[in-house]
Amino acid sequence: MRACDHRRPEGRAIRNKEKATSLVIAHLAGVSQPTVSRALRGSPMVSELTRRRILKIAHELNYQVDKNASNLRSQHTGTLALLFFEDPAPDDSLINPFFVSMLASITRACALRGYDLLISFQQPNNDEWQAGFEDQNKADGIILLGYGDYLDYRARLEYLVEHGTHFVRWGAAAEGQPGVSVGSDNYQGGHDITAHLIERGAKRIAFLGGTSESCPEFRERYRGHCAALAARGIAVDAVLQVDAISSEQSGHAAVEMLFERGARFDAIAAASDLIAIGAMKAMAEHGRRVPEDVLVAGYDDIPLAAFVNPSLTTVQQDTRIAGAVLVDSLLKSIHDEPVQNQTLPVKLVLRQSTQRS
Repeated sequence: MRACDHRRPEGRAIRNKEKATSLVIAHLAGVSQPTVSRALRGSPMVSELTRRRILKIAHELNYQVDKNASNLRSQHTGTLALLFFEDPAPDDSLINPFFVSMLASITRACALRGYDLLISFQQPNNDEWQAGFEDQNKADGIILLGYGDYLDYRARLEYLVEHGTHFVRWGAAAEGQPGVSVGSDNYQGGHDITAHLIERGAKRIAFLGGTSESCPEFRERYRGHCAALAARGIAVDAVLQVDAISSEQSGHAAVEMLFERGARFDAIAAASDLIAIGAMKAMAEHGRRVPEDVLVAGYDDIPLAAFVNPSLTTVQQDTRIAGAVLVDSLLKSIHDEPVQNQTLPVKLVLRQSTQRS
């Protein structure tokens, strides 16, 4: 072995082989730790010159990769990661109940395809949190559920694309979005639920949910809502639209805003079931009966929708199919097969909250 300059940090590191880590290699090579991981597994994302430099340092340090080295080289661990974004929730889980429903189908789909599932929360303050799952050999790819403000989240998706991370997300499959998205037909769902309310006699329908680019699913549901109104000759009234996030508290506050505005309405189309349930609580506090005085409909068909009183009419997103499509799309990406955005159909589930006698 060649003599080392003991005055230099790398000289001390090479002599102290028992402390060799990928972080040490990264420091000596002047690259990031993820770059070291990619180089050791032969990723084409690392230039040949950089890869040779990293391998040379690893050899000099007698660096030993862990027992998963063969998996690192093949880029397959047999594990997929499911990352939840923290959302307001009616319990301490911080997970939207709709995504809890989807968890079972994703787990089942993974098991049927011979994969383990690693579940974690997305860490919004860590710029490299998603890429780390694949770079550190924790998982072959990532399924993302939830995102908060989409305009902030988009930069993180672009980061994943730039770093070659395999991922698929549940959300609106709009043209030009980074990566692969699987979502439901939000426009059609918004249209159909509003058409149903009109058929039940409603003429002034309030829409509760955000309509900005920060919340593309709700925005599409609102577009469908407006289209259904226009098709039946009903003008869109801006007074009847109130921003709300997917929580009972936000739905309650949105109805309070309608009353503060002095808005007249005989139906509510909520952008989520949680918003609708909060709205019904606010209606009861104001002495307005559902469905006798006001029809109320939600979106998602979470389990709670069938058990509130009155039971909630809603738009069902098929979580069983969604879970399977998410897993299959991710596996295609991992195996370098063609994969594209998918939009899944929705259907109405009619219950007591829109059934006047």
